[in-house]
Amino acid sequence: MRFADKVAIVTGGGSGIGRAAAEKFAREGAKVVVADLNSESGTATAAAIKEQKGEAAYFPVDVSSYESVQSLVQQSVELYGKLDIMFNNAGIGNGQYTVLDMPIEQYHRTVAVNQHGVFYGIKAAGNAMKDTGGVIINTASIYGFIADRKQFPYHASKGAVVMMTKSAALELARYNIRVVGIAPGLIETNIVSEWRQNEAVWKQIEKAQMRGKAGTPEEVANVAAFLASDEASFMNGHVFCVDDGSASFKR
Repeated sequence: MRFADKVAIVTGGGSGIGRAAAEKFAREGAKVVVADLNSESGTATAAAIKEQKGEAAYFPVDVSSYESVQSLVQQSVELYGKLDIMFNNAGIGNGQYTVLDMPIEQYHRTVAVNQHGVFYGIKAAGNAMKDTGGVIINTASIYGFIADRKQFPYHASKGAVVMMTKSAALELARYNIRVVGIAPGLIETNIVSEWRQNEAVWKQIEKAQMRGKAGTPEEVANVAAFLASDEASFMNGHVFCVDDGSASFKR
């Protein structure tokens, strides 16, 4: 029960890493606000937590809008009285386009969600935590460090998350707010569903992992929970790869 009496917001909490993290926080005692643009999946996550005797609420959010994120934080504080953990996890892929063929609107949409959404979460949560301290966790990606084909706006947005994590940690340290990030590798979530549908392609992608397999949302959630806990109290301003070493070698 590392998070007894703690309040956590998880954006993108309706599926994938977000859902696994929301359930993990709740199992360890946190009151969890599941935030997602998709009301059906967000409500389902909150309901699943309640079925396991946890405490959770669902609030809709469009992380590409600061007003929406600010409202999410305000409603969460009004409901539970405070905010201790903000997991800026919501993100999208960018489709299979080369940089020369990339639709302008697709570029802007990817950056709006993956990059601006994290900034909005840092700003809104940071202001809510100024007097009490807290932890902000941002979901980056190994694609914030290494390049691949047909991922230009995803690279741009996740690389920005890496530096925003460092910059925010430096500025918010005076308020006893830690800011850290996670950089998942190949994880079985909706973002990679297009690759998963092609068995040959999927097997080739899995070979790029040190142990030849994709990770699970639960494995990433375990790292997020550790970083949010007091056990990680001296970890700040860094982004930690959760990728089975895939960013550390070339096959």
